[in-house]
Amino acid sequence: MYGFTTTLVGTTFDHALARTIAALKGEGFGVLSDIDVQHAMKEKLGLDMRPYRILGACNPPLAHQALEAVPDIGLLLPCNVIVREEAPERVVVGFLDPQIMVNLVARAEVKTVADEAELRLRRVCENLGGSTTRST
Repeated sequence: MYGFTTTLVGTTFDHALARTIAALKGEGFGVLSDIDVQHAMKEKLGLDMRPYRILGACNPPLAHQALEAVPDIGLLLPCNVIVREEAPERVVVGFLDPQIMVNLVARAEVKTVADEAELRLRRVCENLGGSTTRST
């Protein structure tokens, strides 16, 4: 298992994206990067696809703790969140499970950070509503 998702029904992609960014902010996360996959696929490959964004979410105090414990953990940061349109008015918001870091690093200090990050991201997921599932 590498993440968890919620599916929002009866909303536009843009509204779901804005709600996701606001919910992340409410839990202390900023968005350091915003990759527009739909645009990149069109520009680089000439392919049309539904809206799809990858948000690099960062909670600075948690990131600092992780970087202090393991300086190279930046390879695993920030926390990725996807917002993708599955069908008209059906948007999936997915979150990488921060426990993945713990599995790769196996350090107690990182476990503490991952536990807090996971709690916050799960609250974001719950606050968005929709039906929540665990990804594989």
